[in-house]
Amino acid sequence: MKTRVKELRLAANLTQQQLAEMVHVSARTIISIEKEQYSPSLMLAYRIAKEFDVSVEELCCLQENMESEDRAYEKL
Repeated sequence: MKTRVKELRLAANLTQQQLAEMVHVSARTIISIEKEQYSPSLMLAYRIAKEFDVSVEELCCLQENMESEDRAYEKL
């Protein structure tokens, strides 16, 4: 799932380790989210969104991800 985690983290001048500590996960988790290899749980997405003062919808690009998923279903 596409997210804005990396974009927001860099804009806040935070390392992956710093963000991980702020939201109580490993740096590996943040790396995996940024590489779109792992989708954060709702609670983790909420924690990250709160750190950047954005909504979960904005953090997780929910509209964009839903449209992408809908296009994939239309091709079936």
